Amino acid sequence: MLPVQIVLFDGFDLLDAIAPYEVFSAAEISAPGALRVTFVTAEGPRAVTSGINGVKLEASGKLALEHPGILVVPGAAGGIEGDGPDSIPAILARTANTELTPLLQQALGQPDAIVATVCGGSLVLAMGGLIEGRPAVTHHLGMEALAATGAVPIQARVVDDGNLVTAGGVTSGLDLALYLVERELGPRIAHAVEQLFEYERRGTVWRAQGITPHQPTAVEKPQHATAPPVAQLDDAMQPSAFDGEWDTSIATPVGKMLVKLRIATTDGAIHGTATQGDDVSELLNAELRGNLLCWSLRIAKPMHLNLKFEVSVDGDQMSGIAKAGLLPASKLTGMRIS
Repeated sequence: MLPVQIVLFDGFDLLDAIAPYEVFSAAEISAPGALRVTFVTAEGPRAVTSGINGVKLEASGKLALEHPGILVVPGAAGGIEGDGPDSIPAILARTANTELTPLLQQALGQPDAIVATVCGGSLVLAMGGLIEGRPAVTHHLGMEALAATGAVPIQARVVDDGNLVTAGGVTSGLDLALYLVERELGPRIAHAVEQLFEYERRGTVWRAQGITPHQPTAVEKPQHATAPPVAQLDDAMQPSAFDGEWDTSIATPVGKMLVKLRIATTDGAIHGTATQGDDVSELLNAELRGNLLCWSLRIAKPMHLNLKFEVSVDGDQMSGIAKAGLLPASKLTGMRIS
């Protein structure tokens, strides 16, 4: 018997969870004894509050990895914009920082497990650093954020990367479940469910197989000089007003992130590092735009993201923002300490 575990968390989207549940339940009727679908959580049996009007579903057990089968991770429901605790980015980020992430990491390492996601569920894995370099899809509004985590965004309804199968926004949970029924139980069972639901699966499932499509390239103008790897300052900005060591705080949806910046100007170019706990990273693609210093930074805490920074200084005070995709911009404040 194939276990199907739909993983609930506080703030989950109802349709992301219910649509696959109904598909797998119908498959269970068409193929008695072939599979069993249940709602679970990372913590164990409990009532789980969704992000839709506080509607609750009862999870009957804890996510089991002894015989994992198919694990389905839904997305979240809430506000799209803003950084409040009930916004989708905040819910996904909180979920990525629970014990669910190590359980999913363990599942991805097991040969008998398939981890599937609907909508923002792939962002839960991505923010936890679990799918870096792997093809995946999420809701179209989250594709930029998915790329910012290091995953490879694919514009498809369903993306099959072996033991990782991801689906796009909300209603694609139907397509994900129907595809997995066909993949695991065969096309006749999937067809029977489609007939029962009066619904036919949409789109072509993307897989890294077959001939790679030719991608026409735009004609590029010849470059007379190679751009320097770091920003060059004009005469008015030397020495850089940004030079020195800075204690900064970034207000993210899941709490404050403390980062120590070291910025220096050498031969007209800006270099720097960012220290977060024991992690030290180079400031990437530093660039001065007017009175703003901009750079990119790869962080692992409180979630895995490629952040883009824009900051300005006023004496020994620094202020600005850090942003990744659709995630709300996080306010940065800091003080020069040397």
